Amino acid sequence: MPINIESVDPTRAALVVIDMENDFVAPGAPFEVKAARQLLPKLKQVIGFCRDVGISVIYTTHVHRRDGSDAGRFADIYPPIADGVGLVDGTPGIEIYDEIAPRPDEVVIKKHRYSAFFATDLDVILRGRGIDTVIVAGVTTEDCCHATARDAMFNDYRVAFLSDCTGTYDYPDMGYGELPADEVHRSSLIILAFSTAHVMTADELMARVAV
Repeated sequence: MPINIESVDPTRAALVVIDMENDFVAPGAPFEVKAARQLLPKLKQVIGFCRDVGISVIYTTHVHRRDGSDAGRFADIYPPIADGVGLVDGTPGIEIYDEIAPRPDEVVIKKHRYSAFFATDLDVILRGRGIDTVIVAGVTTEDCCHATARDAMFNDYRVAFLSDCTGTYDYPDMGYGELPADEVHRSSLIILAFSTAHVMTADELMARVAV
């Protein structure tokens, strides 16, 4: 049966904003996700709401060292990573997009793989704060957001996945035909709703928060 989150205790929930960094969000960026800019107004509203009610706001930024020593297979898949022109640690590209910039007291997790849990201290931070519910937003739906949601569920967190605060890009033909961003997004939401998370809109989340 589908996962259902009827209510959210703000003291035990965290909004994890996935990879809303310049190299994904800014026009013309190496990994530009146009949908990221489209979801900004709603995401900005959710971030403000979470701050107001006491839900922890945690950001992730996908980064790699300049020498590529932590790129792994990503260097085979993504030319901007192999060429050192995108997601390079210490560059403006890995900074969170200014419109939703973190506050000084908010955590920013540097991650090197799709999942925000892989080889980071995210789980330690969440458990240290007594978190039992992880709210996922950001980019991309099927990769970093999906992987983070899966790992959160694997670690026994309740997962709320925000359908209108996540987005992705078009997929080229890799031998099975092209796949437009809207279809990638919709298909990912269907899979997540069946197997991993309570997929809901931002408004539905805010209505479930016990304040």
